[in-house]
Amino acid sequence: MSALYLKKSVSSYMNGKALFNKKPMRMRNLAYGIVLSSCWLTSWVVSSLAVNDIVSSNSVHTKTITVKKAEFGVLRDDSNSKMSFVPTTKVPFQEGKRYGWRIQLNEHKREVTWKEILRLPKLPETWSTSSGENFVISTDGMEAVTKRTQSAKKGVIENFWTVASGDPTGKHTIAVYIDNRRVGFFEFEIISPKKK
Repeated sequence: MSALYLKKSVSSYMNGKALFNKKPMRMRNLAYGIVLSSCWLTSWVVSSLAVNDIVSSNSVHTKTITVKKAEFGVLRDDSNSKMSFVPTTKVPFQEGKRYGWRIQLNEHKREVTWKEILRLPKLPETWSTSSGENFVISTDGMEAVTKRTQSAKKGVIENFWTVASGDPTGKHTIAVYIDNRRVGFFEFEIISPKKK
């Protein structure tokens, strides 16, 4: 046998052996890939089920708050020195006149945290509230955001504003949110007193 033939035979044998060895290596790599993929998939499914359990257990304890009735109006002094709510969308521009909203919730008598956004047609001379709790004015000065936690006595939540001398007349809006869901939207107008 010549050295060249021996070299070719060894080379062929090695190439054949290498080819033969590549198949088990490919199979082994494929098996590793399947095992790793199934581990990843299994962990994803298990964590997904855990998250779903947490979300569903929270949703069992929290019931969506629904609205029975939402209305806007003014408060009027009765002869008995009691305030009565009068539904209207026209608010007379009288200093001290109180206006606002009242929302009747379905089957809800606990505390509720709500957010109100009051939008004015133009800048007022000043902003003020009777309680400084969670009250923010927008950068343009024409919007006020109030957040409050209130006991829903008889299922009712409400908020009122008082007309002040520097308040603008014109069309206003109030949006009310509970749990980032709008539960009330009111368009109303503060009208100037009639000139005689």
